[in-house]
This record gives sequence, structure tokens and C-alpha cells, in this order.
Amino acid sequence: MAAKERISKAGEALRDNEYIKRLIEDEELRANLLSAYGAARSAYGRAFNGKPATKAIFEDRKLQRELREAARALRDASNALREPPSKARRKAGVGRTLLLLIVGAALALALSEDLRSKVLDLLFGAEEEFDYSSTTMPAQEAPQTANASTA
Repeated sequence: MAAKERISKAGEALRDNEYIKRLIEDEELRANLLSAYGAARSAYGRAFNGKPATKAIFEDRKLQRELREAARALRDASNALREPPSKARRKAGVGRTLLLLIVGAALALALSEDLRSKVLDLLFGAEEEFDYSSTTMPAQEAPQTANASTA
């Protein structure tokens, strides 16, 4: 029973740990940690491939690049852990506000003819009013003949 209780307490401690929660929820943090692990593993393989480690560190350019990449990824992961997790919520709020603005503007344009005409005037210029005058002669009625009136 003592082992089960210890496992249960350890599980509760993991569930309540803020860092574990961040690791589960933050995809960028996980990506940074995986990148750091991969680069460090590769650098370890290059450093201990039969050459003296000091020689490899000072002369092997690929090893130096992998060590820099691992350090950068660890630094990014550390910064991600220090930042507040509410960043994603703020972005969602901006998107929601933008959506409400667009819907409100569309409703205003649909319901107000004056606003619609002002917006159309701003976009395409004011309407020009003109009088249409035909260049053709109006059709004349045919004269009535005597035969048509006696019928």
C-alpha cells in the first residue's frame, strides 16, 4: 500500500506542477525542448566519436554549430517558460473584436441607406446626375385616311 500511496502523491504533484502544465499546453515550448534535445544528442555523438573531446570542441565546426543550436533552443524554451501563458488568450480577443467590428459594419451598411450611399460615394466617387436627351426624332403618328373612318 505504501508504494501505491507514493505513486498517487507523485501523480498529484505532477498534475499540480505549473511547469508540467505549461509543457503540456505550450506547443512552442515543446518544440524548443525537442530541438535542444536533438541538437545536444547530435553534438554529444560528434564530440565523443573517437577524437579527444577538447580537439573536437575547438576544431569541429559542425559540433560548434550543433552546440550553438542546442543553446539557442534551450534559451528559447527558458524564455517561453518565463512568459505568462495568457498570450494566446490575448490574440483570440483581438480576433473576436475584429470579427465583431466587421459584423457591425456590415449590419450598419445593410440597414442604413444614407451610410451605404456615403460609403459608395467614397469608394467610387459621387454619382453624376445628367439629363438624357435623345438625338433621334420622336415617332409620328400615321395620318388617318378616309377609308379608315367610314368603316
